[in-house]
Amino acid sequence: MALLNWNDNLSVRIPSIDEQHKVLINMINSLQDAMSSGDSRAVLGDIFDGLLKYTDQHFTYEEALFAEHGYPETEDHTREHKAFVSKVTDLHKQFTGSSNFMIGVDVMKFLTDWLVNHIQGVDAKYSDHLLSKGVR
Repeated sequence: MALLNWNDNLSVRIPSIDEQHKVLINMINSLQDAMSSGDSRAVLGDIFDGLLKYTDQHFTYEEALFAEHGYPETEDHTREHKAFVSKVTDLHKQFTGSSNFMIGVDVMKFLTDWLVNHIQGVDAKYSDHLLSKGVR
């Protein structure tokens, strides 16, 4: 069962970014599914690692659009990206560095809450600006 489902409330109305957000949601759901089915630490680690890498790619994409189109809140938005990457990197290190650390409900709640709040709050702010510049 999916932890998080895509819906129109998560759309920033920019298809290229919405598609990336859907991938992130699917990765979080895959991580949840692997946890629920008792998959090995290796499987969990691979999914967690992939989520971290894809998030970095997604943030790089957004930040390149901000630079190209003069988004006025780039600095604040980028700061949020860096804080998230730092937190997830720390969680990943805890997971890979300890045989006792499992990806728990609190980590999944953090990932889903952050993603939903980030998309609906901070990402929604850039939508009109980038759309007005022709970004799709």
